[in-house]
Amino acid sequence: METNQPLADRMRPAKLSEYIGQEHLIGDKGILKKSVEAGLIPSMILWGPPGVGKTTLAYLLARSLELQISILSAVNSGVKEVRETIEKAKNQQFFGKKSPILFIDEIHRFSKSQQDSLLGAVEKGIITLIGATTENPSFEVISPLLSRCQVYILNSLNTNELLAIMKRAITMDYFLKKFDFIIEETEAILHISGGDARKLLNALELIVNNQINEFESKENKSIIINNKIVQEIIQKNLALYDKKGEQHYDIISAFIKSIRGSDPNAAVYYLARMLTGGEDIEFIARRMIILAAEDIGLANPNALLLANNCFQAIHTIGMPEARIVLSETAIYLATSPKSNSAYTAIESALGLVSETGDLSVPLHLRNAPTRLMKEIGFGKDYRYAHSYDNNFVLQEFLPEKIIGKTLYKPGNNLKEKEIRTHLKDLWIDKYNF
Repeated sequence: METNQPLADRMRPAKLSEYIGQEHLIGDKGILKKSVEAGLIPSMILWGPPGVGKTTLAYLLARSLELQISILSAVNSGVKEVRETIEKAKNQQFFGKKSPILFIDEIHRFSKSQQDSLLGAVEKGIITLIGATTENPSFEVISPLLSRCQVYILNSLNTNELLAIMKRAITMDYFLKKFDFIIEETEAILHISGGDARKLLNALELIVNNQINEFESKENKSIIINNKIVQEIIQKNLALYDKKGEQHYDIISAFIKSIRGSDPNAAVYYLARMLTGGEDIEFIARRMIILAAEDIGLANPNALLLANNCFQAIHTIGMPEARIVLSETAIYLATSPKSNSAYTAIESALGLVSETGDLSVPLHLRNAPTRLMKEIGFGKDYRYAHSYDNNFVLQEFLPEKIIGKTLYKPGNNLKEKEIRTHLKDLWIDKYNF
């Protein structure tokens, strides 16, 4: 190529009208299109998979409203950089300029303290925050910051949108438009892209580079795109696993689902794919810890212990020996009985708390460290379980408004069948399993 600038970067649209995809946001009836027309955009979190235009959209929103934009990456920036950017924004206000946009890529990687440092500036309108994330912001962005931002979901690009992006590159890029393109089939290149515009353009650039290298021995200087050519070139030149791209998410998803589905063969296969691709072994181990609690849980409590020990072990010994520990753990988890009862219990409990609010703790369960608290009934009539036969006595623990609610429901596995029987024996008719 005649430039070191990647095709994907060269083809970033310069204005909103050139942006392809996300019609629900920037189409004629899109909420962000209306915000731009009104001359004011809110602080927001852009949530979507890689390569769907989150960064580009932030640039275009800033350009459309003629706002200065500062870019920070959560991977390389900290509280210091955030505060410096906010201070510059304050100075702009002093000179009567519009509040700038602060774009933070991968905002889910910011710690709580880093996210906290944004709150005041967002609330006071010193900056307009645009955060981009591939992770669910409900879990990765602190509630106070999330409540000050709109969350907009960006979707994977569909076939028509990907083809439009490829056509735009072929016809408008100063280098690609020098060649004749013969497009016979597009299934392979679309499949490789996986709804990711960046992967599509990277693949297109690779295909072009491979073919022009052979032009000296050819009279016909056309670029041919068909399934066979695409597959041959991509398989020859691209790594089978990209730990920063879409396959990172696809392979770990397949790995977790194989373990959840009790298939040790598939689990080890996808583990090998990740290890071959250079995936962070601690990332793999952390995901197995989560799975042990979420998908195995009380059906085999030892699974969580083993998964946690796996994390400690691989941290100590590193690769290549860590592969053996990871393999043992993956096989153990895949072959363990499964239960998500702990997961569903806490989700039900969180839903109940959200629905009912801060209910008063029953008086008999409250701590009474002072005489006044004792006089007004704190701790009165509380029965200490260890003072009774079998270390148990019937008494109510839930707030009055939700008495009778069942949040934990034992699964249908050997261990939890024992738990169900035990609870029924203790509580008689209290639990409705």
